[in-house]
Amino acid sequence: MIRTINIKEDVLITLQIVGDLSYAWEIVDSYTSIMQEGIKQDPSLVIKLRATFLKLSSALEIPLLRINQARSPDLVSVSQYYSGELVGYVRKVLHIIPETMFGLLARIVSLQTSVIKELPTRLDKDRLREYAQLEDRHEVAKLTHAVSVFTEGILMMKSTLVGIIRVDPKQLLEDGIRKELVKHIATALHNGLVFNPKAKTSELLGKLEALGKIMDGHRRSFEYIQDYVNIYGLKIWQEEVSRIISYNVEQECNSFLRNKVQDWQSVHQSKTIPIPKFPPIDNTSVNFIGRLARELIRITDPKTTVYIESMTAWYDAKTHNEIINLKFFSKVTKSVGTAGLTGLDRLFSFMIVTELQNYLNALQKGVLKDKAWLEMFSVVSKGLSPHSSIISNPGRFYSQYTSRAQRVWPQILDRVLKVGQMQLLRKHIAYELNISCKFDSKHLASALQTMNDALLAEIEAHYKDPTKPYPKESNPLLYELSTYLDWAGISNPYTKIYVTTKNLQYFSLLSFLFVVSQLPKLSYVKNIGSLISRRNQDPLDGVPFIVGIHTLLRQFHPQIRNQFLLYLGQYVKSHMEAAISGGGKATELPSEVITALHFLESFAHYSGITRKALAVHIPEPILDQYQTMSSS
Repeated sequence: MIRTINIKEDVLITLQIVGDLSYAWEIVDSYTSIMQEGIKQDPSLVIKLRATFLKLSSALEIPLLRINQARSPDLVSVSQYYSGELVGYVRKVLHIIPETMFGLLARIVSLQTSVIKELPTRLDKDRLREYAQLEDRHEVAKLTHAVSVFTEGILMMKSTLVGIIRVDPKQLLEDGIRKELVKHIATALHNGLVFNPKAKTSELLGKLEALGKIMDGHRRSFEYIQDYVNIYGLKIWQEEVSRIISYNVEQECNSFLRNKVQDWQSVHQSKTIPIPKFPPIDNTSVNFIGRLARELIRITDPKTTVYIESMTAWYDAKTHNEIINLKFFSKVTKSVGTAGLTGLDRLFSFMIVTELQNYLNALQKGVLKDKAWLEMFSVVSKGLSPHSSIISNPGRFYSQYTSRAQRVWPQILDRVLKVGQMQLLRKHIAYELNISCKFDSKHLASALQTMNDALLAEIEAHYKDPTKPYPKESNPLLYELSTYLDWAGISNPYTKIYVTTKNLQYFSLLSFLFVVSQLPKLSYVKNIGSLISRRNQDPLDGVPFIVGIHTLLRQFHPQIRNQFLLYLGQYVKSHMEAAISGGGKATELPSEVITALHFLESFAHYSGITRKALAVHIPEPILDQYQTMSSS
């Protein structure tokens, strides 16, 4: 003690200079591979490395010395920066542990998915040896032991103060495992969902099944290993898979946004556990979620397929082979999970918004500004008023105006069919999400449904009596609940308002003339129960067409839809009157009337309009006659 007291200050300064490790800040990285190789051979080496990391933290003293002497307020922020850099280096060195673990885990995945048979609930004792697979199970046990030894090594390292940041070895291990998991899952999704757009038969189903097996293998092995590495495996799996998909959906949706969300702004991206970003494979999609959405759109194209609602499936228009049915979406869930299905739904919403905006902008800048068009609409509007009147010679009257716009109809049809097709896909996705939510978490599904119904009842009560409470704009309840409802599939895409619109003059008349121009191309097939194109040459499918028209009119005030129905009602009555005056029987409906009534029936079904509301526009006897004819 006396000798220690007598140490002179210059000796202490000399010791400090000799022991200063600031020079190692740059060159220490060249020793990283040696340290990692040592850890690989002997995981307990991590305990000795703790001293190295503590020594490295002394390198922070020189940069901070003058700042501290000057009593600068920047001391904390500079300390935070250098400590963060040092913790980053510690993570880099110790990342060899999760990296090696995942190398071993890959072999466990392979054995569990391809070699070891899953035990049935009931097993004959004669087949016990067949299912025992002792050698394979011994191999899995050896690999599992190797993984637990690596884990033990990092967990033996005590909690260490690196600069001003405390490093928890358990947290380091979890972050490392998350980082490796993210890398493997992101790579599997990127490589698994690559499609050939020129392929005659779609590769989608096969690719989804293959990806589903890979994801299931990773999940099962992760679930198996969690107890040996002392982590919450399922929690980590769900959080990271959801984060990867949400990030990719966000990046894919950037192409539809003016103010794009950059990597550093994303709430899903992390510096500690980064999500890898792959270069785009094709010119249209940014990543795998875009490729999946566009492949779905390609194979369910209304120009080449027929959607049959009673079968809830798409069929090839030429070969009549089934392309996609209701079970298909459960395969999507198995491969990309609930997060992937919700992400697809969100991406389709963005696509629908873009289609609607482009269509309405084109109308405002073109058709509804053109003098010739406006004059024609004015003449037609006068010719059709009052709406209770009957048009003499309706075939000639309507065709002379619809034929004038032959150039415009194909462009409108293309957009209407696209919107209708994506609405159908969204409806199927919502159904699959709702079914899986009820199956996996029935209490959550019931709670959300009850909360939604209660909130809607409160809002309706407020509009009837404004003195009753209503959530304020600052209240996040409606926004947060709608996110939950979307994830649980408790939503109806057909009732959504996608864009805000102005009341466009003659929009209902334009929509009516467009529908009338397309109705002759459709015919009702009783076996299918819907309208389909009369000829194969006409690229038109009834259900997406009707859903697309409904979605367009839904974006406007209900008055526009009522006006559209008035025009259609007048069209039906005029053709009926013309058929009777031409010598036809009052009990027989002309073909134009039958097609129009089938259209109206489907339109009312998707719009939620009652028969009573339809009877306002079309006489009850005609509806009764149509009902009798349809049921016979």
